[in-house]
Amino acid sequence: MNILILGSGGREHAFALKLSESSKVKQLFVAPGNAGTNKIAKNIKVDLSDFDAVKKTVLDNNIKMVVVGPEVPLVEGIHDFFLADVDLKNIPVIGPKKDGALLEGSKDFSKQFMQKHGVPTARYQSFTKENLEAGFTFLETLEPPYVLKADGLAAGKGVLILNSLEEAKIELQDMVSNEKFGKASATVVIEEFLKGIELSVFVLTDGKSYKILPSAKDYKRIGEGDVGLNTGGMGAISPVPFADEAFLNKVEELVVKPTIAGLQKDGIDYRGFIFIGLMNNNGNPSVVEYNVRMGDPETEAVLPRITSDLFDLFEGVAHQNLHKKSFSVTDKTAATIMLVSGGYPEAYQKNKEIKGFENIKESIIFHAGTTTLDDKVVTNGGRVMAVTSFGDTIEEALGKTYRSIDKIHFDQMNYRKDIGFDLV
Repeated sequence: MNILILGSGGREHAFALKLSESSKVKQLFVAPGNAGTNKIAKNIKVDLSDFDAVKKTVLDNNIKMVVVGPEVPLVEGIHDFFLADVDLKNIPVIGPKKDGALLEGSKDFSKQFMQKHGVPTARYQSFTKENLEAGFTFLETLEPPYVLKADGLAAGKGVLILNSLEEAKIELQDMVSNEKFGKASATVVIEEFLKGIELSVFVLTDGKSYKILPSAKDYKRIGEGDVGLNTGGMGAISPVPFADEAFLNKVEELVVKPTIAGLQKDGIDYRGFIFIGLMNNNGNPSVVEYNVRMGDPETEAVLPRITSDLFDLFEGVAHQNLHKKSFSVTDKTAATIMLVSGGYPEAYQKNKEIKGFENIKESIIFHAGTTTLDDKVVTNGGRVMAVTSFGDTIEEALGKTYRSIDKIHFDQMNYRKDIGFDLV
């Protein structure tokens, strides 16, 4: 079977590597892909918001399954586009339709969903410029820090956590009145700050049954000691030591089951991944947010730990018989470190030649922001490569990853040297 993966990051390279292990997969295509996917699949330049171009790619290459990596095409309704097209309707799409994608596409919808179906989450209210004064009043009922979230997609930048009430009021006004995050912040969700330790749990569902994938913890801040600007993710560890069996059982009972049941009750036929961002507060889970796809770089730590056939699981999603599919995970720990361009997450330069990664033996290299220029692999984004290693302990896995990183070089390469510091 020919499969098309949509996306260009480390997550999509991880999907491609895992699917390439399946005897049922004939040929892989990645749109638009990167220098890493180009080694194991055929890259095709496609604008993921141009659904007609995606259709042409699918038909020209006899694609029989589409795996959607990023959230934007899902929120824009690519799955619905396939179902409505006579030539595409029988080709399974791994990723929810537009109604399910609202779990990530609208923070307000997501919070209403949690409240409606009894999923534990922070107290919240939503505001627009029409009821700005009510937003100020609600802020006054909360203890600092104050959490403001743009309702729509804002490329991971639409969440503000502020310690000053006055600053929170100024930012709220800027978001709803001055479109600080564009149309995404026309509505703003204000919620109480959840205390605890953050982690992510990933679920793959066919709309009826589900598999809970390995847990992971990622590190968003650019600076060591978790300081500085937020990024798309500087590294990840899987599994998470503090997410023991008792805690994960609570997550399943209090979060996963009511989420899947809530989707069914609301008539949402959800087929794909649900990324559940959680806070563990003294052994009790609360949901920070839902995403409707796998996270990055968590995918590069989670997928390598799955020892069963990923394509077989995707077939289970497509045919709604996921409960019949075997699912197994290694006990080993995976440690992933992201190599980023100098200056990221602010301005950075591209087209820096990357050397040394070809000879890495201890680790798996996932390309993210890379491309090929004059037969050389060069940087093409802020987050350039993810380096993942296995170990019996976090320390062993991290040791392998950092030894591999020592062999990789590009101009102004940056990475955090303390990933997993809080777990050891």
